[in-house]
Amino acid sequence: TAVGMGGDAFVGTTLIDLLTLFEEDDETEVVAFFGEVGTSVEEDAAEFIKQGGFTKPLVGYVSGRYARPGVRFGHAGAMVSRGMGTAQGKIAALREAGATMVDHFGEIGEVAKNVLTEYRSSREQ
Repeated sequence: TAVGMGGDAFVGTTLIDLLTLFEEDDETEVVAFFGEVGTSVEEDAAEFIKQGGFTKPLVGYVSGRYARPGVRFGHAGAMVSRGMGTAQGKIAALREAGATMVDHFGEIGEVAKNVLTEYRSSREQ
């Protein structure tokens, strides 16, 4: 399954909504995602994961590590402000929640494959 929810101020669903659906889906074994600076979407998801709302492996990448605070990104209206929404903050929150975060977008596929192999192996024991 592939979902693109966008990064605009108003979206039709949230990352938490999607994680909930994937958690309930018996065929979903791992979720890979791409995030970006601005908004608190990923930080909210990290808190949701820490509270036990999502227990499957999560592999992600957050772009914008070098974005300066206050820089607005026109394509999505994302803005880093007040320490929230930074790539570094999102990555740290998600790692703390147990997600596997990659440093380069091109690593997602291989890392997700390895995480899936480990997940399947742990379920067989």
